[in-house]
Amino acid sequence: MNCMPVPQGSWQQSYDKQQRKWNLMLAAGVIAFGMTYYTLYKTGCIMLFDYDDYQTFKSKVAGVELQAKSAERDEASLEQGDPDKAENPAGGVAEAAPEGEKAVETVELPEIPSHAQYLLVGAGTAAFGAFRAIKARDPKAKILIIGEEDAVPYMRPPLSKELWFNEDKAEVEQLQFRQWNGKKRSVYYEPQEFFADPKTLNTLENGGIALLSGKKVVKLDAGNKTVWLAGGEKISYDKCLLAPGGRPKNLPVLAKASTEVKEKTVLYRNIADFKKLDDMVDKSDSVAIIGGGFLGSELACALGRRAKKSGLKVYQLFPETGNMGKVLPEYLSKWTTRKVENEGVEVLPNQSVKVDCVVAAVGLEPNVELAKSSNLEIDDSNGGFLVNAELEARRDLWVAGDAACFYDVKLGRRRVEHHDHAVVSGRLAGENMTGAAKPYWHQSMFWSDLGPNVGYEAIGIVDSSLRTVAVFATASEKDTPKAVVEETGEGLRSETEAAASPVTKSQGKPSTLESEDYGKGIVFYLNDKASVVGILLWNTFNKMPIARQVLRDGARNEDLYEVAKLFDIYDSLADAVEDEKEASSSS
Repeated sequence: MNCMPVPQGSWQQSYDKQQRKWNLMLAAGVIAFGMTYYTLYKTGCIMLFDYDDYQTFKSKVAGVELQAKSAERDEASLEQGDPDKAENPAGGVAEAAPEGEKAVETVELPEIPSHAQYLLVGAGTAAFGAFRAIKARDPKAKILIIGEEDAVPYMRPPLSKELWFNEDKAEVEQLQFRQWNGKKRSVYYEPQEFFADPKTLNTLENGGIALLSGKKVVKLDAGNKTVWLAGGEKISYDKCLLAPGGRPKNLPVLAKASTEVKEKTVLYRNIADFKKLDDMVDKSDSVAIIGGGFLGSELACALGRRAKKSGLKVYQLFPETGNMGKVLPEYLSKWTTRKVENEGVEVLPNQSVKVDCVVAAVGLEPNVELAKSSNLEIDDSNGGFLVNAELEARRDLWVAGDAACFYDVKLGRRRVEHHDHAVVSGRLAGENMTGAAKPYWHQSMFWSDLGPNVGYEAIGIVDSSLRTVAVFATASEKDTPKAVVEETGEGLRSETEAAASPVTKSQGKPSTLESEDYGKGIVFYLNDKASVVGILLWNTFNKMPIARQVLRDGARNEDLYEVAKLFDIYDSLADAVEDEKEASSSS
């Protein structure tokens, strides 16, 4: 029977006709609804909200609950004869509304949010690099920074360099310094107004960066993605970066000294230390700087320059044979010591002296207390949090800056304590927090200026115990830190690469330096396989990309004089043959 044609006017034909009608009506209704909804959305009559944000959702729920409680309290207050005022359990006050209107209560958000999308522990340069990278890849990111100091993130290099050369006391008090080219800058990366209020951070539709200053994280649970503050507050997170930096080392003799000696001693590291030393130097006749490394030598030159005008006696003491003896080859270290002495400093290796105040600049210890309280790994040989090449310590937990002991895919496991590394590692961690999954490859550099006329930049493993091969040439007036800042307009030399215009060759003009022995040049540091593992550019600037390429390619001992020509330190090949010097040292 099913194969027979359906008679016209049968029930099945009527049914099919009705179904087609309903389908057409349904389709027309869906299209009409969609067009109406789209029109209302575009004209702003209706809005869409993202309820995935935990804090926003929680605030809305809390507001509904408070309104319900408010209604109950209003009813109770009317019964008690006090209709004008009701207590707000969130800490505020709800006043009676005019007759016929509902009372509106404002939900007071907590000062410390209970959750952070991106949590940065530490408010230094690494955190600065991280939040810039996060915002670049996730523009609506909500970033909470927790810092122990009562200050917004700031750069440390001027604290031992340019800030001491500024003679305007009012500017110094505002922590403003003059670059070698005279341009005025602040040590702060961003003003206070740049940062959002922490308690409203999670309500910001377009995200933001908030700073909790003067707070310390004392414990972290990586499994449950939670941290605890010293005051007992608890904050959960989606992604977390630890960038706690380090603290200055002390000498046992100073640590055990009397209270009077401790009051006159500065362990130099931060803004508070700069202000304390600046005040002590103004009131003292003599100061001793203990330490011959970067910090100690820079401070010695800076204070020596001031001493020439004020009559202050400046001494520098250290156990090595010369300034920066752990980094520079011995001959260059001794040359540097003469330079420091010419700045008005009395250098006294392995000696003692009686002075009015003391500055201890003997190194840095990474802040790893959080690792001990949170069951995170510490590297036994290098110190610092143990992380992989992507700077990750645990799932959704990264470490950057001075406290990170990372795996360098070129040079092996390392820990670095310099400004540019904080920028590079912070930026890399921030990118990886947003899903980049990049290994540590871009080599960070470091630099040191002994005033405006002598400076160097370095990359890789730069250790005076390694064998070195050096090539030097005559310097010109353009081969100074002051000249490179005048050319680029940037005092942070980790930033001058991008700002630099093509560098022209020196014209052979005599250097203004007192010694022509080491006017400018390249020092190569070699491992036991004669491969280059570090490069130091002495009064040679804006050549760091070449140094990175040489380090990446793994140049060997027999090529180094040819390699040095890549840095363009000679006027001509004849000058290269005439001036070329080799200086090697072994441990």
